[in-house]
Amino acid sequence: MVVAGQNFVLSHHVVVVYSSHIRGLSDSELVEQFKADGNQMLIGELFRRYRHLVYGVCMKYLADEDESQDVQMQVFEKLLTDLHRHEISQFKGWLYAVARNECLMYLRSRKSKRLHEQELQKDLAGFMETETPVHPDGVTEQEWLLRQMENGLQHLNEQQRNCIELFYLQKKSYQQVADQTGYSLTEVKSHIQNGKRNLKILLTKQQHG
Repeated sequence: MVVAGQNFVLSHHVVVVYSSHIRGLSDSELVEQFKADGNQMLIGELFRRYRHLVYGVCMKYLADEDESQDVQMQVFEKLLTDLHRHEISQFKGWLYAVARNECLMYLRSRKSKRLHEQELQKDLAGFMETETPVHPDGVTEQEWLLRQMENGLQHLNEQQRNCIELFYLQKKSYQQVADQTGYSLTEVKSHIQNGKRNLKILLTKQQHG
């Protein structure tokens, strides 16, 4: 580290002393010092103190160890920015609320992805009806149908092709498709609906042709 223009080696002894100093700070002091100098060792100390609390909140809402560990890390990563934006009088209670809100957002995202996947499965089943679970090249029914869908996209107009590709192949939500294309939600749903109808006609012709 550089101090007053001179080079110093941060020895193990200094690190231990510095770590002991950090551990002696209260939650409020850690937060205020982090706001002042951005030292991430301070966040590390908060993580040491409260990782089990945050993990417990995550398990309460998510009931999955891997997902809880992922969201636990997301919570502490958020501290790097959120601590600068908020005035916090009681860190532990505030952190609990942050963890809970992060879990609820994760659950909404998970539910949205599940519903999207269900809609995808339903629509793919509607495009073609076949009793063959695995095709000759070894791909599953869904993979095969997605490949056929990709091949059929070139026959759609630009609006339908863009919306179908984003919604089905990239698994974007209606709102994400609207944000990316600039179409309204009504236009996005209309383009997808019309594109689905045209694709079904194309894929049916391919199946029986």
